[in-house]
Amino acid sequence: MMLEQKVCEFIMKYRLIENGDRVVLGVSGGPDSIAMLNILSKIRQKGLLDFEIFVAHVNHGLRENAKLDEAFVEDFCKKMKVRCFVKQAHVAEIAKREKRGLEETGRKVRYDFFDEIQQKVGANKIGIAHNQNDQAETILMNILRGTGIKGLVGIEKKNGKYIRPLLETQRFEIEAYLKEENMEARQDESNNDNAFTRNKIRNVVLPYFEKEFNSSVVRALERLSKLAKEQEEFLEKQIAQVYDEICISENLPNEIILNIREFNKQEKLMQKRIILYAIEKLFGSTKGIEKVHIEDVIKLCNNNIGNKYLTPNKRVKIGLQDKKLKITKIT
Repeated sequence: MMLEQKVCEFIMKYRLIENGDRVVLGVSGGPDSIAMLNILSKIRQKGLLDFEIFVAHVNHGLRENAKLDEAFVEDFCKKMKVRCFVKQAHVAEIAKREKRGLEETGRKVRYDFFDEIQQKVGANKIGIAHNQNDQAETILMNILRGTGIKGLVGIEKKNGKYIRPLLETQRFEIEAYLKEENMEARQDESNNDNAFTRNKIRNVVLPYFEKEFNSSVVRALERLSKLAKEQEEFLEKQIAQVYDEICISENLPNEIILNIREFNKQEKLMQKRIILYAIEKLFGSTKGIEKVHIEDVIKLCNNNIGNKYLTPNKRVKIGLQDKKLKITKIT
């Protein structure tokens, strides 16, 4: 099938899956994840790549049909002769208890379970069924949030252990493939609820853009993503080089000390990115660090007076001491 060949070429081009890999696939039962599971199974059966597949499914307990979705995925996996792991969660209760939104909580529950199954079966990769339309939606959401270049990159085809084999496949191609294969998939009725930002972009904004401005807007946003990725990779190399030049010491994962005089000589963009780069080195991410926090740190550095510090959140302390910029993990 054409889509199977396209996905296989995409996987091989970017080495998303290699011989000997063990891959956990996140399968909701929807069209995207069912297509991903079927295509990867076909690639294995044809001997194009030698790897193992496992499936992880999360029942979020949010919808009346969630139990039917769970049974559908389990039955599909039996037919495919793929080992399936299921988690039943009460996401609404967890979200209320932890004071987080439903979407954020659902995502955390899913990814925690994927990680758990990865460890259980000794897998080295986790496959997520994001497609090119998801990419377009993510980029538009990031633009609305006032993103920088990094936000324009959108979803990465490979991010550590996470891979996205369908990222260069559009939704209409997936739907056509399932029809051609005479395969059914579950439909999540909550995708029609435009109270959620992503759904509104998917159901209202993108169709409007396609009709009124550019019928190939999804591909156009994919091109934007690739251009942003090229620029981001170039900038990251420059940041790493300057960071190495001004770094006095690294005591990972506890503290990083930078030369404040050399730091202050850098352009403001470079200063912002160096701070984020250092925080990511300490914590593995920059979550919880906002634009206003970075601006405050730069003001502190530019004034360069006395021993002062800021605590952007409960995890990190950033301050001046003895003419040095210290970024410290709070324990």
